[in-house]
Amino acid sequence: MTSPSSTPMRRRQRSTRLAVAVMLLVVAALATLGAAFSGSWLVATLAAGLAVVLGAAATRITHTELAVSRREAARDRVEQAQAYLELTVERTAEQASYVASVTARIEAHESTIGELERDLLEAQACLIDAHRQLLEEQLRADDAERATASLTSRLDDAEERAAHAIVRVAELEQELDVVTAEWQAAQVVYRKHA
Repeated sequence: MTSPSSTPMRRRQRSTRLAVAVMLLVVAALATLGAAFSGSWLVATLAAGLAVVLGAAATRITHTELAVSRREAARDRVEQAQAYLELTVERTAEQASYVASVTARIEAHESTIGELERDLLEAQACLIDAHRQLLEEQLRADDAERATASLTSRLDDAEERAAHAIVRVAELEQELDVVTAEWQAAQVVYRKHA
């Protein structure tokens, strides 16, 4: 539906009634003019009476034409108001549909944002937990490295002591062999003398 400002002004055709009313007035004027030139009182009175009747008829025709044109204008305004009402109802429905659509989209976006925020919080909690576990593992690794270094040092000391002990055992075994040999020799000598 187009608005009234976009429609060109319609020029109404002249009504035949108005043309007839104008003709009646012209006839009345000619009759009055003719009576004035005739100089007769009776002709002037008849012309005046005819002019009044024709003027009244012209007025009645003009009034009827005015009433018809007003009814047509009122009908046009009613049709235009109906068209505006239909257009308003249509636009209101479109607006309500648009608002519902946008509201649904906003709610969907808000829901997605809420889910993403929850996921982000969970991810942050997991990240914090992973960092904590990493620190604990690093501390354990450091402790293990220190323990390994300590054990390695103790192992080196133990191996060194074991090496000394092996050397000492070998020396003692040699001394034992020497002492045993001396003892055996001493016993052989003792047996021979006894």
